[in-house]
Amino acid sequence: MQGTIDGFSYGLVTPVVAYLMACLGGALGLRCTTRSMLVAQSWRPGWLALGSAAIGSGIWTMHFIAMMGFTVAEAPIHYDRTTTYASLGVAVVMVGIGIFIVGYKGARGAALFTGGTITGLGVASMHYLGMAGMRLDGRLQYNTFTVAASVVIAMAAATAALWAAGQVRGFAWSIGASLVMGLAVSGMHYTGMAALSVHLHGTAASGTGESPAALLAPMLIGPLAFLCLAGVVVLFDPLMVMGRTHWPRVEQKPGVPARTPAEPSARRGTPMSTRGPQSR
Repeated sequence: MQGTIDGFSYGLVTPVVAYLMACLGGALGLRCTTRSMLVAQSWRPGWLALGSAAIGSGIWTMHFIAMMGFTVAEAPIHYDRTTTYASLGVAVVMVGIGIFIVGYKGARGAALFTGGTITGLGVASMHYLGMAGMRLDGRLQYNTFTVAASVVIAMAAATAALWAAGQVRGFAWSIGASLVMGLAVSGMHYTGMAALSVHLHGTAASGTGESPAALLAPMLIGPLAFLCLAGVVVLFDPLMVMGRTHWPRVEQKPGVPARTPAEPSARRGTPMSTRGPQSR
């Protein structure tokens, strides 16, 4: 028996809110990635780890907000807690691998392609593992071609977002990159959902596992609290938002434009060597 699927039970509310969550996580994560390219080696892992966790939390929250609008008319839907939270871990780890590659190797060439591919695969893995945690009295089937298209969308858009973050051109540039990242996650999600069909068993038994209502509180409170914390860190970093008088000196690497600080003697018309002795 073919199940009747509705992916927009609440109209445009769930897709819009889900997209905004993906953009929020992407904005924070990509700003942290940009910041990591402007600091010394000792600080770089912390910024990259924060960015990875922000993006992973954002795409995971986006997925399950969107899934609140997904229903099968003939069967109740439940979720397995372990598989659901495992998908969060997969998202953070795989996105982190891609972010670290770009953060250390630069946002161009083989490093950008590798980092974007792994990040996109992380988005796709989170989605399909999260779907594997869904329990209902039926069987999920996917169209292979549409699934492949969803993975390509995720990889291409994630690569574009990481490239934009690597340009280090200011706050507005990273906001644009976050919109692309949100598009990657949302486009991948709804393309993947278009590949889904549900074949019901036709029995009276209901699925086992956590209900959407039981998952709602930890799903929203935990990741949202973390995203708020990451937002505070970014907001109170003057180099990220308020501009700067100078950038820290960092080593040159592909994808990061070189910046040459002005010589002290260039600030005044008189060379320092011509000044007389100064009294202490």
